[in-house]
Amino acid sequence: MNIRVGISRGAKIEFSLNDDFILKQNGSTTRGNFVVEFSNNGILFNKQLFGELYFAAPPSSTFGIKDVVIGKDFHWQQKRNQSFEGDLLIVSDGNELVAINVVDIEKYIYSVIASEMSSTSFVELLKAHAVISRSWVLAALQSAKKELITTPQTDTVQDNDTYIKWYERDAHTLFDVCADDHCQRYQGIPMVETSALKQAIEATAGEVLNYNGEVCDARFSKCCGGYTERFSACWADMEQPYLTSKPDSINNLGLRLTDEDEARRFIVSKPKMLCNTTDKSIIDQVFNDYDQQTQAFFRWQVKYSPNELSQIVGSRSGYDFGDIIDLVPLCRGSSGRITLLKIVGTKLTISVGKELEIRRWLSRSHLYSSAFVVDRDSEGYFVLSGAGWGHGVGLCQIGAAVMAAKGYNYRQILEHYYEGSNLYHISQK
Repeated sequence: MNIRVGISRGAKIEFSLNDDFILKQNGSTTRGNFVVEFSNNGILFNKQLFGELYFAAPPSSTFGIKDVVIGKDFHWQQKRNQSFEGDLLIVSDGNELVAINVVDIEKYIYSVIASEMSSTSFVELLKAHAVISRSWVLAALQSAKKELITTPQTDTVQDNDTYIKWYERDAHTLFDVCADDHCQRYQGIPMVETSALKQAIEATAGEVLNYNGEVCDARFSKCCGGYTERFSACWADMEQPYLTSKPDSINNLGLRLTDEDEARRFIVSKPKMLCNTTDKSIIDQVFNDYDQQTQAFFRWQVKYSPNELSQIVGSRSGYDFGDIIDLVPLCRGSSGRITLLKIVGTKLTISVGKELEIRRWLSRSHLYSSAFVVDRDSEGYFVLSGAGWGHGVGLCQIGAAVMAAKGYNYRQILEHYYEGSNLYHISQK
């Protein structure tokens, strides 16, 4: 089964074909280094115009793309040269070109688990991630095929004083999934290929998480901050029974983090949770080199002067708030993440949600999470003290790494983060 992955876009794309690829448009055999450019009349390639370009790969052949943007709009955004297996499709989209990798789904999963974390990770952690990455993409493909929703869904709700937005993966129309954090990280052929990586793919081949006969939409994040979050806190107002809020702890403890006072006590403390670790050998399992720019992830803090915060919120939201004078949490999810935040300015007051839009408005890239409390220091600075990195729904990568280090197997890890789901082999269908 092949999947189409959007890997790069721009007015110009530089790529290399490392073997004899067949250009389907004219049947010619092509290899070497090339540049394609956008033209109002089509795609300019070798001084000829094409509607699209499809380079079919011989077995075990590779191609490279120069300056692929990774971590788009996040604080670790950068460009890297990457190599891929499979076919290369180049199409136009507006005034840009889009490079798409048509690749076998198991090769895609192989790359994803090495892109989301280190390929030298614990094999049980890699197995767990192989299952959820496979589940996530198959659920996405099935959802795209169904399109049976009777009530139209929207990702933006807006009136005079409220702006609520969430970001769904079905925004992609030219390909199945993108290669960046909006979907799953897919960075082509891993830089380091280990026996553990191969073992994880082979041992879990065809395995997905299942709930009531459906493949689970298995979301995950870097660090939940001590409590996982419900699906509806971050995306559409619906629930997935296996994506619930629960402590990232082997011991069951119940906190009411929707309550402002209890959320504050939790966020400003450092409770003993699975993902509360400073063990570098474990952190290195989950954080790739560019991720390690982030030193504080379980608990973190940022400070803004009133002027700086006003500039950031104005530029990121597109609204003229004037001077920001207050940030007021109106609603929190079960993990303590703010899902509706009132931003009070001298010219305008707007309540913004959901969690990712809050993170976007309050940072030049993204805040680590929306699980934060707001204070003002003696100099009038806004101090945001927060918990976790990411939306916190589903598997917590740091917590799962700690479980693997403690000797839990991948089935136990999955049972912990996706309660009520079960392992299922897609060949059983």
